[in-house]
Amino acid sequence: MAAFWSIWSTDTYSKDVESTKLRLPLWPLPFRLLHRLFLRGELESVDKSLPSLIAVLRSAGAGECSHKHGSFLEHLVDVYRILKMWKAQNSVCLCGLFHSAYSIAYVNLAIFDASTGRDVVRGHVGEVAERLIHLFCVVPRQTMIHDNLLFKYSDSELIEHLKLSETSPKNATENGIFDRNEPWRKKLRVLLTEDGIVVENIKSGEDVLITRKVMGVFLLMSMADYSDQFFGYQDLLFDNFDGKFKFLGDNYATLWPGDGKPGLWMNSISKIGAVYTLILIRDEAIIIEEKKRVNDIKVEEDIDEDLKLVVPPVFENCTKVLEPKEQVEARDFYWEAICNGSERAEELLLRCCEKNPFVGEPHVVLAQVYLNQGRYEEGDKEAEKGVILMLEWGESLGQENVMGRIDRLGKSFVA
Repeated sequence: MAAFWSIWSTDTYSKDVESTKLRLPLWPLPFRLLHRLFLRGELESVDKSLPSLIAVLRSAGAGECSHKHGSFLEHLVDVYRILKMWKAQNSVCLCGLFHSAYSIAYVNLAIFDASTGRDVVRGHVGEVAERLIHLFCVVPRQTMIHDNLLFKYSDSELIEHLKLSETSPKNATENGIFDRNEPWRKKLRVLLTEDGIVVENIKSGEDVLITRKVMGVFLLMSMADYSDQFFGYQDLLFDNFDGKFKFLGDNYATLWPGDGKPGLWMNSISKIGAVYTLILIRDEAIIIEEKKRVNDIKVEEDIDEDLKLVVPPVFENCTKVLEPKEQVEARDFYWEAICNGSERAEELLLRCCEKNPFVGEPHVVLAQVYLNQGRYEEGDKEAEKGVILMLEWGESLGQENVMGRIDRLGKSFVA
């Protein structure tokens, strides 16, 4: 993804690696093929309509709008790619591709007029995806996801609730236990009822119902969206020096791109993933099973019944929360290693990987250290860890072309 930890050159690293004839284990075939298609730009093989959809966005001016590390169009395609690599439903991926096309609460990047262009967009992506796109653009996402959901949990509470809820779905399906008084379930019902939540349309002021499934889509998309675009620049902008990403600052005088440090966004994304697991994976499974058993009736279908949600493979399938302190320490170890720590690089990178085991690039840099020392077996192992973590994050092309480097680690990886 664009925000991944990357500074060293493709050419230098690829030559170093090629000299060792490093070969990596095979990733499952469908995933490797999808990775290859994105690398080659064979987008029609990813989805036959994708090239024409990108052409629509380009003709609407998305490529002419600046957005963080590139153009708005590049960001839209990056978010689509991450969701696709996570095996999200097509309508969700299309929502990612057009996710701010009507403009959102944060910035005005509208390339379609919502009052006149919804039929146009609907004609390209279909009714389900267009509805998600429109909702994504009119909800107060900051308030809905962060203020009223994430910030209501401490890190320790989320970790505890993940542990408490681990066996609850199994108890429901195997033993018919539907305990609504479990602490984790009681808190969820306060924050997000079974019927969803009503929020105010930021443009019209009207009430909008956001069902749990739609909330799940927006949580999933937020994980992909933030991971593609957040850098150290945002830490300066929002006073995010403790890594908790609570948007405390409002420093608009901050100059892009800042010092180029990796951003401290992973604690926040891990918390989004944890809430996603509690609501959509565990509590919803219990609710559905209870309706089937206790009421002995067919579960009622709603407007979002056809939405299918997936679990991103990051943070051990969204079951772990990265402590903010660990995140900051890991980032600082990495930064010291790559900037001026050649003599201590191995020590610093090992400490980085220990503090933050969810990011891939430190492992790949550590592999480079080992390969330069002739420690080929250790280099193999670290490179393997790094590649797998990068792929879990949906990394395929990205701002720094991370996977372009990884691809050259060995032909067998993508054979």
